[in-house]
Amino acid sequence: MYEFEYQRPASRADAKAAATGDARYLAGGQSLIQAMRLRLSQSERLVDLGGIADLKGIKAENNGVTIGAMATHASVASNADVKRVIPALAGLAGGIGDPMVRNMGTLGGSIANADPAACYPAAVLALGATIHTDRRTIAADDFFTGLYETALQPGELITSVSFPAAQKAAYVKYKQAASRFALIGVFVAQSSGGVRVAVTGAKSHAFRAKAIEDALSKSFIAAAAKAVKMPVDDINADLHGSAEYRAAMISVMASRAVAAALAR
Repeated sequence: MYEFEYQRPASRADAKAAATGDARYLAGGQSLIQAMRLRLSQSERLVDLGGIADLKGIKAENNGVTIGAMATHASVASNADVKRVIPALAGLAGGIGDPMVRNMGTLGGSIANADPAACYPAAVLALGATIHTDRRTIAADDFFTGLYETALQPGELITSVSFPAAQKAAYVKYKQAASRFALIGVFVAQSSGGVRVAVTGAKSHAFRAKAIEDALSKSFIAAAAKAVKMPVDDINADLHGSAEYRAAMISVMASRAVAAALAR
């Protein structure tokens, strides 16, 4: 690991003041610290957000939930408001990694890191969430832009994410056994605004599966999702699965998500 300066501010203002030059915000550290240990990432200063209490809150409001960027996966999974308003989101959080990861990893850290196989990006897209920062609000569809890339500007701090409730929703993933990241994960949400289907693990970043959305808009049943043949364009391929395998699994996982949503 390269040398770096460490700061742990107690307020957003202090965090913003410290995030100058080659500084990076540190949330749960489940990805960044590991990358730095392997010398795959380097920063001159880490600004630890763990001491900022008002970044950790979770509350139900406006027919949805707003979750602070520093809320851990475990706190989202166990929160009564999240389980009541968007049970699919609580279930997703409870299935991330292992207990250590769930108790250290955070919502804001996950979406800012934008791992192509992370679970939260699928929920952000499928539920049409709004990302709040210290500068602006960003719509879900505009947030994830590429491999480990987002719309965030240098020094911009995620403060919270607002998730609208859905009439029916579920997330299902086929996980890689060792990492528990999604080989393919699909979040399906049906609301008054229509059907949204988001996929993680298949491409360089989470994306919406428009063909499956169209099929489910006509008939919200598992068979409709499973019947869609997804194209293999830009689909990931590695030792865990070919592009053709992953493309086929998108429809399978989507059908299971629909079945789960209808069973709630």
